[in-house]
Amino acid sequence: MTRRKHKYSGTKLSRGEPPNFSGQHFLHKPGLIREIVDRAQIGSEDTVLELGAGAGALTTLLSERAGKVLAVEYDEKLIDTLKRKTAAYGNTVIIHQNILNLRLPKGKFHVVANIPYAITTPIMKLLLNRPTSGFQRGVIVMEKGAAKRFTSPYVKNAYVLVWKMWFDLRLIKEISRECFSPPPKVESAMVMITRRPKPIIGNQDRMAFIGLAEYALKVATAPADDVLRGIFTPIQIKHLKRSSDIRGDQSIGSLTVQQWGVVFHTMTRHVPRPYWPRLSKKQLEQYQ
Repeated sequence: MTRRKHKYSGTKLSRGEPPNFSGQHFLHKPGLIREIVDRAQIGSEDTVLELGAGAGALTTLLSERAGKVLAVEYDEKLIDTLKRKTAAYGNTVIIHQNILNLRLPKGKFHVVANIPYAITTPIMKLLLNRPTSGFQRGVIVMEKGAAKRFTSPYVKNAYVLVWKMWFDLRLIKEISRECFSPPPKVESAMVMITRRPKPIIGNQDRMAFIGLAEYALKVATAPADDVLRGIFTPIQIKHLKRSSDIRGDQSIGSLTVQQWGVVFHTMTRHVPRPYWPRLSKKQLEQYQ
């Protein structure tokens, strides 16, 4: 059975602190477990990172298909179980560690995981904040509310917008509480993450785009016209709206990734660098 770690006892979890969960919820549908691995399209040449391996239901199936499996689990009580279940596979490494202190693999890798609800956003930031990592594709089971926020065309959070410049995030399906034993208090969902063949923004422009995203999405419901006036001249805005099909009544949070690409490239080409939005030290720390 694949474990769902559901609740966190505390108010804040930093990267250096170990998780302290008050509940465990296990996936008990073999068909769903197989579907998760099937959708990941894992092959014999792939390295797979599993975050929160639990009792090893996903781990053993991944070990049958992947070239290498890195199974991360913090709960010491489950480490022996994982080692026993994967003993027959020479391609599986059990890592007893806090996920948030993990160093990502150096080469290309995929992620298949049933992650802890309590640290969903920190895990996603670990995987997606640095597009220069080797992360290629992932299938992740998470709390449904977070899944909808990450995959919605309407973007409220700057860091989610930044992710979408390099990765496509799609909600594949919702997962009922009844798929877990015992059932958690909230619904879950399966999210597919795929690296874009061609990113909307180049890696060298990452920090400049983060500055734009943090500035623009202070109020996601604000009219795009009002937000853009803080960066562009009236003539530039007129040209920008014509070239990107931004409507006069469109909110800044509803811009598509393609429209954001046009906005950013227009800024870098026509707005002097001193007038680009700047990151505060606190904002910068969120992307380290």
